[in-house]
Amino acid sequence: MSSSTAKPRLRRRATTNHPVELGLLEDILGYHLRRAQTANFQCFSKHLGGRNLSPGQFGLLCKIKYNPGISQTALARAEGIERSTLGEIIDRFEGRDLVERRRHATDRRTYALHLTDKGNTFFKQVTPEVLAAEDELGQRLNKNELKTLIDMLKKLSSPAQDS
Repeated sequence: MSSSTAKPRLRRRATTNHPVELGLLEDILGYHLRRAQTANFQCFSKHLGGRNLSPGQFGLLCKIKYNPGISQTALARAEGIERSTLGEIIDRFEGRDLVERRRHATDRRTYALHLTDKGNTFFKQVTPEVLAAEDELGQRLNKNELKTLIDMLKKLSSPAQDS
């Protein structure tokens, strides 16, 4: 049969509303944590998309604001990230004039981190947007459920205790 006389093949459309079986994933904590993190990033982006700020970066700015003079080493440890990774983020914050590194008062080898005036203003501007994203993300939970979830997540993310 020549190509000019061939009948076009019909393509079936994929059903987009068909539930996907999770199998083993149904009971895997890490899978559900990742899905919750994805929902968080989507909600955060919806509210702060034009701010060039991720949830993790907001967390760093928050820790610098409430711990003025914190060292990069202490901040990296508190955040659970490599110092070099944090250094790159701080470089970007400095480029945006949000954070400044100052020599530590007693240890000249250490940098103390501070929000700049622009950083404090930026923090004040984005905080209501962050809180609106938080409200939207948590709207399916009542206050007790939300508190319980946060308490459980804190427990999961805290260092393991030797028994």
